[in-house]
Amino acid sequence: MPDHASPPAARRRLTVTGAVQGVGFRPFVYRIAREHGLTGGVRNAPEGVVIEVQGPPGAVAAFEADLTGKLPPLASIVSCDRQELAPVPGEAEFAILASTAGQGHSVLISPDTATCADCLADMADPAGRRHDYPFTNCTNCGPRYTITRSVPYDRATTSMACFPLCPDCAREYADPGDRRFHAQPNACPVCGPRLWLADAQGAELARGGEAIAAAARAVAGGALLAMKGLGGFHLVCDAASARAVALLRERKHRYGKPLAVMVPDEAGALALARLDAAALAQLTGPARPIVLAPARLPSPLGPALALLAPDTTELGLMLPYTPLHHVLFKRYAQARAQAPAPQGDADPGAPPCPPALVMTSGNLSSEPICTGNREALARLAGVADLLLLHDRDILIRCDDSVLRVVDDGGPDGPAPQFLRRARGFTPAPVFLSRPGPTVLGAGPELKATLCLTKGDQAFVSQHIGTMENLETSAFYAEMAAHLEDILRVRPVAVAHDLHPDFMTTALARDIAAAHGLPLFPVQHHLAHIHAVMAENRFDGAVIGLALDGTGLGEDGTLWGGECLLVDNQEPCHERLGHFSPVRLPGGEAAIREPWRVAQACLHALGVTEPMGRPWPWLAAHGPASALVGQMLERGLNCPATTSCGRLFDAVSAMLGVKLTAGYEAEAAIALEGVQRDLGDDPGYDVPLRGAAQPARLDTLALFAQVLADWEAGVPAGVVSRRFHLGLVRGLADMAAALAAATGLTHVALSGGSMLNRTLATLLPRALRARGLRPLVHRALPPGDGCISLGQAALALRLLERS
Repeated sequence: MPDHASPPAARRRLTVTGAVQGVGFRPFVYRIAREHGLTGGVRNAPEGVVIEVQGPPGAVAAFEADLTGKLPPLASIVSCDRQELAPVPGEAEFAILASTAGQGHSVLISPDTATCADCLADMADPAGRRHDYPFTNCTNCGPRYTITRSVPYDRATTSMACFPLCPDCAREYADPGDRRFHAQPNACPVCGPRLWLADAQGAELARGGEAIAAAARAVAGGALLAMKGLGGFHLVCDAASARAVALLRERKHRYGKPLAVMVPDEAGALALARLDAAALAQLTGPARPIVLAPARLPSPLGPALALLAPDTTELGLMLPYTPLHHVLFKRYAQARAQAPAPQGDADPGAPPCPPALVMTSGNLSSEPICTGNREALARLAGVADLLLLHDRDILIRCDDSVLRVVDDGGPDGPAPQFLRRARGFTPAPVFLSRPGPTVLGAGPELKATLCLTKGDQAFVSQHIGTMENLETSAFYAEMAAHLEDILRVRPVAVAHDLHPDFMTTALARDIAAAHGLPLFPVQHHLAHIHAVMAENRFDGAVIGLALDGTGLGEDGTLWGGECLLVDNQEPCHERLGHFSPVRLPGGEAAIREPWRVAQACLHALGVTEPMGRPWPWLAAHGPASALVGQMLERGLNCPATTSCGRLFDAVSAMLGVKLTAGYEAEAAIALEGVQRDLGDDPGYDVPLRGAAQPARLDTLALFAQVLADWEAGVPAGVVSRRFHLGLVRGLADMAAALAAATGLTHVALSGGSMLNRTLATLLPRALRARGLRPLVHRALPPGDGCISLGQAALALRLLERS
């Protein structure tokens, strides 16, 4: 008789790494194992998520196909190792097992994620037990990174450990059919975090839903609110009230930088800015960053728009990403309906303004964002009228991410460009072209981040800020310790900036000395190019255009407009070209006062006195201008620089667009903002001088053309456009000439000046038109936020060679 016995059972162990903890992965594994009739178990472990499945071979294969093909929304798999095991006799079910601890791990912590549609539906149900509850979440959304103390990711290792589950939440947590099955931050009004409203002295005014309603009424009436959020505090005010926005700027000491605006939904965003499909995808995605987009004119925000986004045509918008935001907007819309905005606040002809709130970092300028209640009361009492507080601890400071969408003609179409990478994206790694030992990239002084590598992954911290005070230095130290702890690695080498006086350099030296580690100093602009190469997983040699502010060069001068040959395989580099050197009268004073750089450019052209038309800065800075002239004549305190950023500053001041700068790149942002569309106008000419290396892109000749048009009375918007177009053409021609001379085809683009939308859009196109292949940043900002990655990437290659 034929043998109809079923095939012998197979048992397989799968060890999965990636974003697989805190994202509903174990419940997902449980469900598909049950669907295929398999036994076994799944657990979190240091090496990843460990799955053992047993059953007919066909069912095991089908399970594995579903494992990779039907992932939960927030999960991603980096690797899946397989091991065949002997079947276990008598095993009857599949179970979620207790997590195991140990040394080392290969788990990626999930970033914080915006509230999902299902949780919003729960909040909207008046009969539901989570109606308007401001801490709702499930396995598909909510806090992750900012509440996680260590891994494996379990409730006991998060700031939810002090909130025991009530019976109803415990049933959800234990029910494999519930989307809150093993959702570690699961909570409800009975057992979860609670909030209250306090005055500036800390006295409690209201609790729960009434606290949110009272806060919304106060904001609608013009008050300033400090609200505890996901990765820190926000300062909140009515975005359509010019008086409230001006008061916020005054109290926060933030006088020029743009302020982000939160609107309740996509329709509100489209009412305030022009967003294409790619920008909307970023705005509405699970990370919910601040997205920069052209503001609509006339604006529903009225006169407040000029205070929200001075000197730029772009407005930073974001959507609610926590349940608290959603409830606040609901109450704010009700308060607005009861107390309409004052007459005269809207632009004539503009549509009605949607509910819109300023949501800016809860700090004073240059300080880290506040995270704790007591900290906020101490630091923000002079800024906010009221504080909306809650009792869930924020373990990791994490500011909002900022990006724009740029269409540079690349094969993938419009793509994000980060200005600041933080909440919603960190701690996701940058994947490197090959594995290596753990190294620390200490980062820059401005827009500081730090980077730790692990295998073939580079973990770049969230934006930390400018390393100029003890508070930011302490934040940096917190992140260095935290990344080492959660990654369970220790660096074997440290890389830092070439500048000896940077705080990050001092910290790098201290770490290396304490642990006996080798130190690798890395020139600032070389780090920029290594960063974009690492991000693109490119191995080999490139032409690198580092277009930046100022950084200490290898020759002791200040670099910033550099064309470098960089080979990350040898590794080696060579300075092939640079911008025309100009002087910075007064050193750092010239960065704060761009008119000084304009006068230095004039002096370099032999122009020491106005010829017919007074220079724009003479009326306000006449005596100082005379002193600057003397400094230039005598060469006193006038360091030389090839900086691209300072060239933008000089042109901005020459045209009278921006004579002084209250924050980094303010003059350049204002210059870009005044551009006019000139159709086919090719812009100015920028010659490449010198057959011997390094070649010189004659940016003084470019400035001379700016001067000639300004003296002829050509409008600033026309001159600005011609300047931008000419610079793009000059850079592309220089790259093409030096690529031809070296036999290279790839051009790596990095540096803070690549945040200029015109350069970011047109320069890659111009390079492709010349047969070159641009490498650009997609995962990190082209500004100094990428420096730590570049330092670490070069250190890895130097360790390989040694």
